[in-house]
Amino acid sequence: MDWFYAIVYGIVEGITEFLPISSTGHLILTGNLLGVPWTKEVKDTFEVVIQGGAILAVLAYYWKDFLQIRRIGTDRSQQTLWLGVLVACIPAVILGLLFGDAIKANLFRPSVVAWALIVGGIIIWLLESRRVTPNVDAIEKIGVPRSLLIGAVQCLALLWPGFSRSASSILGGMALGLDRPTATKFSFYLGVPTLGGAALLDFIKSRDILAEIGVGNVLLGAGVSFVVAYLSIGWLLRFVSTNTFKPFAIYRVVVGVLILILIATGVLSNGNLA
Repeated sequence: MDWFYAIVYGIVEGITEFLPISSTGHLILTGNLLGVPWTKEVKDTFEVVIQGGAILAVLAYYWKDFLQIRRIGTDRSQQTLWLGVLVACIPAVILGLLFGDAIKANLFRPSVVAWALIVGGIIIWLLESRRVTPNVDAIEKIGVPRSLLIGAVQCLALLWPGFSRSASSILGGMALGLDRPTATKFSFYLGVPTLGGAALLDFIKSRDILAEIGVGNVLLGAGVSFVVAYLSIGWLLRFVSTNTFKPFAIYRVVVGVLILILIATGVLSNGNLA
């Protein structure tokens, strides 16, 4: 059944990584609800490594844009963009090194994820209800100071499992004046070093752990994640060009409430999932 779990994890990762609904929350709940028989170490590592498939989807989708990095030596806009991306990663790297293990040990529980989904949904709804005219319509115009602030807001996802890295970075961008497509695209870019680095590091460190389920299953999960994430990126960009994020706000609240009901009825354990 390892191949089946690998496919399911890949689908969930691919759909949720870039939508503002929390991939971490959905992955840990998927493992809990399916009763995946893997050890804690295997599940944790597998979930991180298959993020690599989603990151490759970003690189594939924007390959023409990423080729522009060749001009970074002479193009001021490329210098500003990529300096902003790197600076935005700094808060998450620092907090992850300082508190990552403690957060996993104490906060990876369904109830924490549920409340993160609910609160995040309410924030999305309130932010979308504002009538503020965006003043940034391209990622090259974001600038380094604003990028750093978006990176700081992104840390909500690290400090509160289930809040969503995509949601926090997109909401942070919109609150700072980015229009929806620009905030969404910058969130994709920001995910490349943030998630890609974590996936690569975990793969290098944990090859022996992943051997328990086989390299083929790891590649299967990452491959499914790549295909589904690629489709999700295109769909989300089309969606935000003409719609608000309010449907995601409703979805988050509904799923959060459902999780709390499952916990209250004993269907879902509220034990630590990490």
